[in-house]
Amino acid sequence: MTTLICDICGKDGAHIRQITRSYGKKSNLLVIENVPTVNCPYCGESYLTAETMHEVARIKMHRKDFAAERPVSVAKFA
Repeated sequence: MTTLICDICGKDGAHIRQITRSYGKKSNLLVIENVPTVNCPYCGESYLTAETMHEVARIKMHRKDFAAERPVSVAKFA
């Protein structure tokens, strides 16, 4: 596993994790899978790089080209 230097605390050892993020709500909901997130075991921060944020913005802007509609179950945390 490749390690990175954390942009928050400056320590070497941060790693990339793929997560699922949701943007918007109701009819404007968009779920993006496999978003690379930097996670630091030292300071506990997790963040998106500028490059990742630009790609997320591009996907959101052109959602009809990238997104496939799927039914999804939604639960409330009790």
